[in-house]
Amino acid sequence: MSELEVTVGSLTLANPVMTASGTAGHGAELQPYVDLGSLGAHVVKSIAADPWPGNPAPRLHPAGVGMINAVGLQGDGVDHWLDADLPALRRHRVRVVASIWGRSVGDYLTAAERLAAAPDDVVAVEVNLSCPNLEGRRGIFAHDADLSAEVVAGVAARVGRPCWAKLSPNTDRVIDVAGAVAAAGADAVTLVNTLLGMVLDPATGRPALAAGGGGYSGAPLHPVAVRVVHDVHAALPDLAIVGVGGVATGWDAAELMLAGASAVQVGTATFADPRAPARVLRELASWCRERGLRPADLPGLAHRGGWRSTTSGD
Repeated sequence: MSELEVTVGSLTLANPVMTASGTAGHGAELQPYVDLGSLGAHVVKSIAADPWPGNPAPRLHPAGVGMINAVGLQGDGVDHWLDADLPALRRHRVRVVASIWGRSVGDYLTAAERLAAAPDDVVAVEVNLSCPNLEGRRGIFAHDADLSAEVVAGVAARVGRPCWAKLSPNTDRVIDVAGAVAAAGADAVTLVNTLLGMVLDPATGRPALAAGGGGYSGAPLHPVAVRVVHDVHAALPDLAIVGVGGVATGWDAAELMLAGASAVQVGTATFADPRAPARVLRELASWCRERGLRPADLPGLAHRGGWRSTTSGD
């Protein structure tokens, strides 16, 4: 194993830092700022089987030190993504994680079937069960363990590569849902998606986003993500976890991994600095070296007494 190599379920990655779905485009949009091929993987924006226009503008708004969005899963569909977006990523030798969503179980299965013929550069499929940005929030499959398991079982049987389930922090059943999707064939769970939130416009008293509410992300989400990762790892220690939520520094990444994640994703931080994923990777590698650790040593270490129990570092 190389110094930075990690495993996420059955998948080996060169390092533990990825982009997060919805924050780095459908293709190689970030490539001018960060070598996407140098990351553990690049997780593209969620795509449906068919084109979907998303929500009306305005769709993004600052919210304190975080951000709220209701983009609404805009995209041109799986076939367009395979033909128009994936080739640029392949040219840059990027390990790609495709993210899919649907409004019904059948929608997810159709998307999975269309992705089955994707090249090996698509190393995993992340099943977005938890986006809050559909009308009436019908997209939060992750609040229902049985429905989530049905989706994951169908996707895992069709895509021919590891399947990750992206879950919601907006439920007290996240451990139950994580266990259900693991039993259904999920190779890992991604924890967590955005929190439900709303911002009002002080000039009008109306919601700042055209869709009303949206998904809250950024630094304030980080302690929530750490708690969810910690609790799911404690309950399901054999289930691989990808941690996401407010990761903007190497310590943020280390914290999620100590809590139980095998790898992390950098999301909202890229809006302020599109080079953030590369910087987080450098800072995490430095943090590990200073303590005589490798990233592969970190997952769940907080449950075993922290790094002081395994090293003479500070």
